[in-house]
Amino acid sequence: MSEELLRSFLGEKNYRKIEAIGNGTLNDFLVKYIEKLKPAKAFVSDDSKEDIEYIRNRAIESGEEEKLKTEGHTIHFDGYYDQARDKANTKYLLSKGVNLGPNINSIDKDEGLEEIESIMAGIMEGHELFICFYSLGPNNSDFTIPCVQLTDSPYVAHSETILYRPGYEEFKKRKGMDKFFKFVHSEGELENGVSKNIDKRRVYIDLDNEIVYSMNTQYGGNTLGLKKLAMRLAINKSSREGWLTEHMFVMGVNGPGGRVTYFTGAYPSMCGKTSTAMVEGERIVGDDIAYLRKKNGEVRAANVENGMFGIILGINSKDDPGIWRALHTPNEIIFSNVLVAEGKPYWVGMDDEIPESGRNHSGEWYKGKKDSEGKEIPASHPNARFTLRLDSLPNRDPKMHDPEGVKLGGIIYGGRDSDTWVPVEQSYDWDHGIITKGASLESETTAATLGASGIRRFNPMSNLDFLSIPIGRYIENNLAFAKDLKNPPLIFSVNYFLKDEKGNFLNSRQDKRVWLKWMEKRVHGDVDAIKTPTGYIPKYEDLKELFKSVLNKEYTREDYIEQFSLRVPENLAKIERIIEIYRTKVEDTPEVVFKTLEEQKNRLLEVQKKHGDRVSPFDL
Repeated sequence: MSEELLRSFLGEKNYRKIEAIGNGTLNDFLVKYIEKLKPAKAFVSDDSKEDIEYIRNRAIESGEEEKLKTEGHTIHFDGYYDQARDKANTKYLLSKGVNLGPNINSIDKDEGLEEIESIMAGIMEGHELFICFYSLGPNNSDFTIPCVQLTDSPYVAHSETILYRPGYEEFKKRKGMDKFFKFVHSEGELENGVSKNIDKRRVYIDLDNEIVYSMNTQYGGNTLGLKKLAMRLAINKSSREGWLTEHMFVMGVNGPGGRVTYFTGAYPSMCGKTSTAMVEGERIVGDDIAYLRKKNGEVRAANVENGMFGIILGINSKDDPGIWRALHTPNEIIFSNVLVAEGKPYWVGMDDEIPESGRNHSGEWYKGKKDSEGKEIPASHPNARFTLRLDSLPNRDPKMHDPEGVKLGGIIYGGRDSDTWVPVEQSYDWDHGIITKGASLESETTAATLGASGIRRFNPMSNLDFLSIPIGRYIENNLAFAKDLKNPPLIFSVNYFLKDEKGNFLNSRQDKRVWLKWMEKRVHGDVDAIKTPTGYIPKYEDLKELFKSVLNKEYTREDYIEQFSLRVPENLAKIERIIEIYRTKVEDTPEVVFKTLEEQKNRLLEVQKKHGDRVSPFDL
């Protein structure tokens, strides 16, 4: 029956594409939602150049994107009040009795399904439905997760053809599969080209059936299902299957003699994640999400995505030369929520002077324009983005699409920390690193972007917002992952935001290049380190040499002492904060977390008795 309905609705050409896949589960899924959503017509993409071009053209014809002066560049505007992830209305559909912990926003499954189905009923009337297939992770690989996206937004469909690997052929290869990720999105009724019914904006996640519903929104974080929404599905899936889904970049650091060592890194927002992944002279594999699997006694990492949905605020030629060049080259790029004047995009923090007027997410814009609440509207939204393929970046690593992933040498955890962590440090071992660095990760808020400054936000592995399992189980999964490995990746922490007593930063933005080179050498045992109560830190002579060779910069003993002295009271206070959080807010915390933190506390107290509150690395 489903085949007859599909054939009559899709038409012969589109139906043949679905028929070639030969998947009954897919057919039933399509019929169910076509009947529910009631689109006027549908288009099936088989990832051919012709089909991708059709989606691009529909994005322009519909007005969801407009061409800019540079060839291949387009602009998209979201609604004024549809500019960020809707955390309040992003919920898990959970059956009665299922509890994923206090950080999980959820709704009773029956109640949530009833609500979302009511919202979905006929929501695509008069719209065109795009049926698209993608792969998370490299194709033809153990990392691959096939996905199908239903959307009535050509902008969303176009974005995902840039951000993700094509998946149509993957579906054809796996004819018998009955499990794949499914995404149902509708922008809903439009007014002036943007989603009108924001009060009915909902993003509901069904973990049991691996399906995400997203309604009445266009903003990428709510609609590009394969990004953080798919990450939630994958965290749940990997937890059941014994691998890891992490909010991490993947990059290659060039070592001596042509050696390349691969790292992943988890950093909360505004802590240097993208700038590290894009460091000049190194290799980017991915900037946001990684899958980690064990193969033949090694940890292999793969970039889930094919592109970058990056924040454009502050991108300039000095600090971000690779991205800057890509954004000024004829190429397929979607700018969103920036200022456009005479066909050119402008954003806050760029090199060029911003015009006095133009068009942005608020409509016609002029300097000093205020919204209905009296707030001044900036030229570009603080969350304005760019969407591009990683292949367009000059430092894209050739192993990015390797079905085997890349062998992982190290894992980095970084936060915004003005007074505690040293700039770079290695953990004693895997468990010590996961607990004292990953599971203890905090980041200070900044006045410019997040309200009151200096408030420390607990964010284990920089993944708190996206967990679909209890925090305790997530930490246990990370600990267990390396149990059977003889040589697991080394674990490091970095802190680019350490300050002196006067509030001045102790490092420049470029110093991270030195920390990366030191970590690369540690993975291979090329340099020794000093053992401290919190981990291993670099020796002065090694950093002096690296600062000279990498940055052509003199590095003084005074700088080293200031940056790498152990700040005992601050470290003790951090341990107390973290223990309190796990004791009072995480019911299923593994006991080894408390044991490891207490041991670190005792080591700090010992050294404090001997050397005082501030301990020079030369005394250790």
